[in-house]
Amino acid sequence: MRLLPAPAGSGIVFRRTDLDNFEIPAIGRNIAKVSYATSLMRQGVLISTTEHLLSALIGMGVDNVIVELDNLELPILDGSAQPYVRAFQSAGIRTQRRRRETIRVLRPVEVREGEKFIGVYPGSGYKILYAIEFPAPIGHQSACIDLAAETYGSLIAPARTFGYKADEQRLRDMGLIRGAGPENAIILGAQGPENGPLRFDDEYVRHKVLDLIGDLALAGRRIEGHVVAERAGHAMHTALVSRLMKDRSAWELAHVPMNAPTEEDTSDALAGNALASPALVGA
Repeated sequence: MRLLPAPAGSGIVFRRTDLDNFEIPAIGRNIAKVSYATSLMRQGVLISTTEHLLSALIGMGVDNVIVELDNLELPILDGSAQPYVRAFQSAGIRTQRRRRETIRVLRPVEVREGEKFIGVYPGSGYKILYAIEFPAPIGHQSACIDLAAETYGSLIAPARTFGYKADEQRLRDMGLIRGAGPENAIILGAQGPENGPLRFDDEYVRHKVLDLIGDLALAGRRIEGHVVAERAGHAMHTALVSRLMKDRSAWELAHVPMNAPTEEDTSDALAGNALASPALVGA
């Protein structure tokens, strides 16, 4: 996989180099199947497991980039967004001469499904409150993050995906988690993580925040509003994107003031580098 700088206003675009450079913009209308990961599809061409890279891009303030890959699935790396963040920091991020556009939420938009819930509300900045409830040993966890505080790289990006050892065979029989292992996921046994230590005491909910940021990137621009989620997941995240985009009265395009950061892309230093697990390497 390789990330290339893109002109202002391009957004995040995936390019399948194995299919004549076919492009799939990271926007809501291209959301495909969503289960244990988020996939995009356009004209029958699929891109799978997009959420960690999209999360890193939004979390680090990158608006415009072309993502080249030669297969349908993005690398899982270590199960977090930290390798992406380190790659961006190594390459550099360039400010472009165009004011950044955001999606400013004007009124509440909510999605409910039984005990699951997610909503987005008017508010300054981009804040997320997430609560989860899982069987032992996780139980209840909650986290709140303000992306405007520039804490994504240290507080959210390192959080890894997780799964229960007891569910492993069932999921593999369904054709899922084929590449999952202790090197790229927290494996939970009856007594706790089998491949600890955790990076945070509440790493599980932090990873859910990571996923949410990546899924909401499919709105096409950074959100300006407050998001509340409880027991949600990829399907609920992307359902919120779809509902928000369909209700044009619930949001408006807003331009960030000139004294605030303008649009940013990955710098020219990133061109010619390929991202391979676990770090940037020369192409």
